[in-house]
Amino acid sequence: MSETLPIIAVLAGGTSAEREVSLGSGKASALALARWFPTRLVEVNADAIPAGLDPRRHVVFSTLHGTFGEDGGMQRLLDAAGIHYAGCDAAGSALTMDKTRTKEAAATRGVRIADAVVFTAAQKPAADAVVARLGEALVVKPNNEGSSVGLALTATKGELAAKLAGITAGSWLIEPRLVGRELSVGVLGGKAMGIVEIRPKSGVYDYASKYTKGATEYLAPAPLAPAQTAQVQRAAEAAFAGCGCRDYARVDFILPASGDAFLLEINTLPGMKETSLLPMSARCVGLDFAGLVRELVSPALRRFQAAAVHR
Repeated sequence: MSETLPIIAVLAGGTSAEREVSLGSGKASALALARWFPTRLVEVNADAIPAGLDPRRHVVFSTLHGTFGEDGGMQRLLDAAGIHYAGCDAAGSALTMDKTRTKEAAATRGVRIADAVVFTAAQKPAADAVVARLGEALVVKPNNEGSSVGLALTATKGELAAKLAGITAGSWLIEPRLVGRELSVGVLGGKAMGIVEIRPKSGVYDYASKYTKGATEYLAPAPLAPAQTAQVQRAAEAAFAGCGCRDYARVDFILPASGDAFLLEINTLPGMKETSLLPMSARCVGLDFAGLVRELVSPALRRFQAAAVHR
């Protein structure tokens, strides 16, 4: 193994709205990976492969969140350059960045999803029609952003109309505001890890609740009945498989007071600081942060080494 041990290039930063979050993930991941492997932290400042990456010497561990980093853009470039990387491939990344396609794919595996109205800024629906179909308590969010960027809650038809009027670009999604417990599950190698319950003090898990210290309480493992735990873990594994994910991901749900959990989204490159949700999920099954990042990159190392044998 030592003859073909590559340098792990940790990509961080990027050009999306989640750049600052990514820089934090990259720094933490690089420090942890350096315990096991030769590691290099690479700041990404353009929608391109950073200079100096060599398919014979590097394996990429990307912490690029959001557009280009998480939507298949970087993955397509890495594939074309013959560079091995951890995490979902280009097709799985592109699918899961689109919340609507994610839910449609997961539903084919029996995962419960909410009704939704999908639209573009150029073809916005009438507020009357949306409320007639979904009710007044709604969530409006971009169809392909992470970290709750752009998320808004509306409680009346007038509030929805005002929100729609302010949308000028992009693809969007409107769903009923589901009431229940917010849950997050890490999936590693197709198997669900522990379930984390998220309890924002504001009542809404938006960008501020995610990134303001003390704004949210996290329970890991979530205090669920064994049957509920098993159901959510099965749903996470089914969604992961249905969307063609690879290596690892984080799957988020809402669990209402009665019935099965509803899928919210899949994050293929989730936050990777020690306090992030995926590491919390891993700690529930006995994996500390350094052990987790080692497990996350291991499949890519195996692919690198298998390719090296045939060079």
